Amino acid sequence: MKITFLGATKTVTGSNFLVEAAGKKFLVDCGLYQGNNKEEERNYEPFLYDPKEIDFMILTHAHIDHSGRIPLLYNNGFKGPIYAHKATVDLCSIMLPDSGHIQEQEAEWKNRKRVRQGKNIVIPLYTAEDAEKCMEIFKPVNYDEIIQITPEINIRFNDAGHMLGSAIIEVWVNENGKENKIVFSGDIGNNDIPLLSSPTMIESADYLVMESTYGSRLHMRNDDKASLFLKIVSETLSKNGTVVIPSFAVGRTQEILYEINNLKAKDDSEEFKKEYEMLMKSPVYVDSPLAISATEIFKENMNLFDDETQELIKRGDNPLEFPGLQFTKTADESKALNEMNEASIIISASGMCDVGRIKHHLKHHIWNPNSTILFVGYQAPGTLGRRIVDGAKTIKIFGEEIAVNARIEYIEGYSGHADQEWLMNFIYSFITKPKHIFLVHGEPEGQEVLKDKILQETNLPVTIPTFGEIYDVENDKVEKVGQLEEPEIGEASPRAEIIERMRILKNELNDMEEIVKADYLTDDATDEDIIRLKLRLKDLENQILRIVEND
Repeated sequence: MKITFLGATKTVTGSNFLVEAAGKKFLVDCGLYQGNNKEEERNYEPFLYDPKEIDFMILTHAHIDHSGRIPLLYNNGFKGPIYAHKATVDLCSIMLPDSGHIQEQEAEWKNRKRVRQGKNIVIPLYTAEDAEKCMEIFKPVNYDEIIQITPEINIRFNDAGHMLGSAIIEVWVNENGKENKIVFSGDIGNNDIPLLSSPTMIESADYLVMESTYGSRLHMRNDDKASLFLKIVSETLSKNGTVVIPSFAVGRTQEILYEINNLKAKDDSEEFKKEYEMLMKSPVYVDSPLAISATEIFKENMNLFDDETQELIKRGDNPLEFPGLQFTKTADESKALNEMNEASIIISASGMCDVGRIKHHLKHHIWNPNSTILFVGYQAPGTLGRRIVDGAKTIKIFGEEIAVNARIEYIEGYSGHADQEWLMNFIYSFITKPKHIFLVHGEPEGQEVLKDKILQETNLPVTIPTFGEIYDVENDKVEKVGQLEEPEIGEASPRAEIIERMRILKNELNDMEEIVKADYLTDDATDEDIIRLKLRLKDLENQILRIVEND
């Protein structure tokens, strides 16, 4: 049995593993690379295997960094079955077309600039229609059922507690008269995620491919997290500010809704009652069509919720509904949120702030010291969200430089990933310990910390694979047997990069003119708006003059 690591290697995105065993080739996950421009360019590189030769795929969960290149794989000839939990199939049916729509929008945006620059146009990675077509090969399965793929290969999906339908997958392979069992953890859930059950503990494995996102960190515990959430929100609302929560449309948004609904049972102190009353009087807007559709899928799969949530449902308390909750579906409704002058909470995608309606909300609120930008999920390196969390003083949105004056908060405990403690608990839970562990889906520093801890406390051998490495795991040993070359993403020389940036700036100034006319020079623009704009333009003019005059 051979495993080739083709994604999520020393990074937290682009999950993709090729397994060759018992005469078959199959994939575990096929995700998009997300992050900075260089990372995302990797999505356009050809697959390092022939999609037509892949017999089947097993998909751990619906998040785009695990599923997002499936339509491209389909377009390149893969027509084998994709085994995934039923809820994962339901979610992919909305998430993949949404991803295709984003690919089309980004290609259209790039092409407007490329045409002006005299460059060839780019085509989208895939379209929403492509994504809808690939759903025909998905095969829904349930947790805990052993499924025979071939007489030599069996699989079982176990609840990973990471998001609705997420799975830890056991794979049994009979080859050369011997059975080996490999476990793919997917993304292991944080042990106290609202709504979801705790991750399944697996009894045995010969080999383990395990995520390591928070390999060097510990999360805030649940009760502290809820109190901090309410404190941050109430303090902002009391100043008539807006709380903007960049949230992943699927999973995190529903957990936040649950948390808001469930806060009423957390405390009975007078201070808490006052804060909670303020929260309940303020509107909470979910501004993401995808999040709205995903919330409906959550409601349709309530049988997957944890015992505490099931009890709430039996008492008639829907954990995803409460007074003041409103869903904004249309673009006009979304724009209207930024024209209101009332204290409110806006939950909007994307969770890392790189695409979607969240960028408009940031543009209108991140400069305001009375408002708060509250992050509740992991922010990958290179993303706008990561830059804000890391303390950026200014950010650029739609070509406009905006000061970061709002309160910036990050409640890490809402992460959907297990922290170091629970990653170690997952390993401890094996009655028959794996002979070898491969760490994937993590940043290098955290992976090294986790590797050292595993070695110290369990003495189990650990490998952190790099992109393209091929490992043979037969005969009770692990041996590197090959290395595929990672496609090179060309880097421009410093001089060429400066020239290219100047061209981009020139086009962004043209775009800025349109944005200023549309957003600032309207009939209802106040004198204060005009004065603020004049000051910003004067500052920009001075910066350009300093460059021109070589100052």
